[in-house]
Amino acid sequence: MRVTVDRESCCGSGNCVVNAPEVFDQDDADGLVTLRITQPPEHLQESVELAAQLCPVGAIGVTRGAATH
Repeated sequence: MRVTVDRESCCGSGNCVVNAPEVFDQDDADGLVTLRITQPPEHLQESVELAAQLCPVGAIGVTRGAATH
């Protein structure tokens, strides 16, 4: 799984941080999403997918597949 975020679309709702705090954070300056990790381990993938589904503006992208190095 690979995770991307679109900070330009982000509205700062914080749903991502609530659902997957190991993967997402909010910038202290503007409240917009930041990524802690782009390739979360398998045990976090369900919470990342939920965070993406709950994002009110669709600012989180999730790509399934083999990890690239």
